[in-house]
Amino acid sequence: MELQVTPHNAVLRFQVLGPVQAWRDEQSLALGSPQQQAVLSALLLHRGRPVTTQELVDGLWGDRPPPQAVAALRTYISRLRTVIEPGREARTPSRLLVSVRDGYALHIPDESLDLTVFDSLLSEAAVGRQDGSLEKAHQLLNSAVALWSGQPLAGLPGPYADAQRQSLVELQIAAREERCSVALEIGLHSEIVSELNRLSSEHPLRERLRELLMLALYRSGRQAEALNVYSATRKLLIDELGVEPGAGLAAMHSRILSADPTLMNSLGESRIPVSDSAAKASPTPPAQLPADVSDFSGRTTLVSDLRALLQGASGQAVVVTSLAGIGGVGKTTLAVHVAHSVRSEFPDGQLYVDLRGVSATPADPAVVLGDFLFALGATEPPESFEQRVALYRSTLADRRMLIMLDNAHDVQQVTPLIPGVAGCAVLVTSRSRLAGIPGAHLFDVEELTPGEALQLFGAIAGQHRVEAEPDAAMAVVTSCGFLPLAVRIAAARLASRPRWTVADLARRLADQRRRLDELQLGNLAVETTLGLGYGQLSPAEARAFRLLALVDCPDLPLSAVAALLGTSEDEAEDIAEALVEANMLECFTPGRYRYHDLLRLFAQKQREKIADLTDTQAALLRLLSLLVSTVRNAAQILEPDDQLIEPLHVLTHPGEPLNGEDAARTWIRSELALILSTIEQSINSTPELLRLAIDLLVTLNTLVEEPNHADRIRRTLTVADTAVSDAADLEALARVRFALAFFAYLTGEYRTAERFFRDCLDLTGTQTPGLRSAASSALGTVLTASRPVEALPFLIEARDLANSLAAMGSAARIQGNIARVYLKLGQLDDAVQSAESALSTAHASRNGRCLADAHYQLGVVLRATGSPAEAASQLREAHHLFQDQQQRLWEGLSLARLADCLLAGGQAADASTAAAEARAIGVEMDSAYCQGLANAALGEALLRLGHPSRGLACLSEAYEVFTRLGVPEGQAVRVLIDEQHTEPPSSSAAP
Repeated sequence: MELQVTPHNAVLRFQVLGPVQAWRDEQSLALGSPQQQAVLSALLLHRGRPVTTQELVDGLWGDRPPPQAVAALRTYISRLRTVIEPGREARTPSRLLVSVRDGYALHIPDESLDLTVFDSLLSEAAVGRQDGSLEKAHQLLNSAVALWSGQPLAGLPGPYADAQRQSLVELQIAAREERCSVALEIGLHSEIVSELNRLSSEHPLRERLRELLMLALYRSGRQAEALNVYSATRKLLIDELGVEPGAGLAAMHSRILSADPTLMNSLGESRIPVSDSAAKASPTPPAQLPADVSDFSGRTTLVSDLRALLQGASGQAVVVTSLAGIGGVGKTTLAVHVAHSVRSEFPDGQLYVDLRGVSATPADPAVVLGDFLFALGATEPPESFEQRVALYRSTLADRRMLIMLDNAHDVQQVTPLIPGVAGCAVLVTSRSRLAGIPGAHLFDVEELTPGEALQLFGAIAGQHRVEAEPDAAMAVVTSCGFLPLAVRIAAARLASRPRWTVADLARRLADQRRRLDELQLGNLAVETTLGLGYGQLSPAEARAFRLLALVDCPDLPLSAVAALLGTSEDEAEDIAEALVEANMLECFTPGRYRYHDLLRLFAQKQREKIADLTDTQAALLRLLSLLVSTVRNAAQILEPDDQLIEPLHVLTHPGEPLNGEDAARTWIRSELALILSTIEQSINSTPELLRLAIDLLVTLNTLVEEPNHADRIRRTLTVADTAVSDAADLEALARVRFALAFFAYLTGEYRTAERFFRDCLDLTGTQTPGLRSAASSALGTVLTASRPVEALPFLIEARDLANSLAAMGSAARIQGNIARVYLKLGQLDDAVQSAESALSTAHASRNGRCLADAHYQLGVVLRATGSPAEAASQLREAHHLFQDQQQRLWEGLSLARLADCLLAGGQAADASTAAAEARAIGVEMDSAYCQGLANAALGEALLRLGHPSRGLACLSEAYEVFTRLGVPEGQAVRVLIDEQHTEPPSSSAAP
């Protein structure tokens, strides 16, 4: 059954096993440029897991991303959302392509991606082959190979696509190889000779293909040709690589020469001839594996990789695979499931032991060896440890056995239990990464994908309940952090309570304070499982584990870790890496650390139990000092003349060094979630922390354009306003009111902005000229549109204060706003002169951001005074500068103004292009005013280009926006609509 993944009951399908394509139902979707397709492919190949912005940039451009890489990436994401969910409202969050942490994730059902279907078919085929259902396995492999339609990810740029393309090609070859192997087992040797010939020609160094081809030819009565294949392959290997054929190919050659009668049997018998090991095995081979679970879900790729390794255990050395992950992630369940699926590969039996690695008394390897030797037939194991190791390895020397070492403590506990020669395989699970085992294949077991988690939840609670409440089911597994143990407990609770709805369970889990308490059933509890790992930490590691969860943000840079712990970065890294090794912390990017969601809740709960308020407040103070100083460093680079507001707190911390504008912007963008979380944590704490948090808020104010954080910033400011009002701290209150006003101005709430700016000025005296200048300037800007006469005195006061503080950039910006006031008052000559003066001052200030603003203001003035061509030149320069500075909103505003100038010059087509791009930016940045300007220009351009209905729709949208904002720009739009002799259609008709 295909899941419905769009609001319109349409089914999405995606292809990566060939050129990247997508369909809604049976209609092909336009996926845009190769770069945009490359972004989509990266999201698809991560299969629901988050991909950070930096990972996407690196994957698309490598070591040399363009200056606008992040902005371009956001555009690609925005366009992909439109393609994938065409009916979604612009301001409605995407249900599929979602923003998570510092990146994105694409949530689609497993069956919507051809690669996932391919993996599932391979897994089913492997099970069928294991069960003896060879015909079924062959059909499944045919279906899997048929999914391929050319070179995977064909034509996509970037190092990520290149690497994945090679990996996918290897998957395809392996699947075709496996299909040929099964075909031989069911007697289709003549039918596959041509395919094996073709594959061998395409991949001449793959000895396994040559081995299969020799067998197919031999069984088809073509012995001489089979021997020629060996001769040609041997010559090629010697000429190209300087090596002789491997054991498998050489053995096939020898057996054909000797007319081995077993070659005419099935391939499985021919590859593993009967040996003497069965005679040497104990009368009843040990079969100690725990029972497999009937509801095992997901992990398709990992299961396939593990099976392939274990099935290849007849090579030159013992195969050791180690699975590591946090408690409850399903390591044991996965290992047991895989072990059962390969049991027939180990006819001499399977040994199992729980090494109790996270208990107070881990298992003694000497005792384990004694138990294993008894199981292998020994009546009296030797007393000494060394003799037990020697006897154990001697006993296993001629046997094919699987040894599962569950819940290992460390490498020293595991090493004595590894056999000494090839033929056996060892499967280890541990919470730590056992990197010290020589030659071991290490796998990190991560949480389930959303689709896998839903599958497991439905298997236990009932698929019908998931289908009846899909959103609630997703909320439940998300609250479980996609951790298998948590999902299993939640599903079992629901299954045992038939009167509960899925939404009832989702509401109970939504409360983070009670979530861990809810995730327990009988003797199963997430908190107990996580506590076992916590109990293994040293005192310093346990303190770090608690303190690093103090700030609730996606991840922490090493500098923040050091600040919270009060250590050097080197010491902090040692402690953090120890937590990573213990799987109590994650490190997906060097120098950045994060918790699994449930581990964070567990850490916070442990901190509350310790209740060391002094240590907590000191950690917050150190982190705030780091952040305030670094934000100031960024502000001095990006807005040196705009940072006039006097701080409440004198800092001695130097902050992180930032080398240039790109580094400053990248740091702000990367650490914004950390900054906001730290502010939220500090607002209701001590007066010192509150004042530092307000300094951070105010300094950050003009540096952030991220619309995704708008609601969060609004809530934070409101809480801060209440906190400082209760504390009767008038200095702090003035700054908070300024920040509230500035935020309201950015979001188009001009009446609210005016009220808060006036509050700020009422609270501000002559002792804070920087704050007064900033507030007066902003209030004058707000009043300019509707009450220019009132605006002028505020702007003049602000300019004079900026000049007295030698802030030339701010003075230039204010002078540009004064020009706009003169324009409103009809003093056109004064407007032009003031705007030109602003540009001259901005040049002298060497402040790029103020220079861009001055070009923009002069462009607006020149357009209004009848010089559209000159205005367009100024606006193009402004747009170019805003692009260089990654000022996304101002890019949109300058493009919208430029479109209006192009219309005045008769360039309707160019105006349409500029206005459409401006509108897209306005939507992306959630700026109503930018959308209004862009729709006004686009509507007029479309009318001139002969598209009246679309043009009127855009004009109506613009009119609605301007009316809602209470700005006079709506009057001109109203005139255009009336000229068409048509009532304005509703805003929902906008294209």
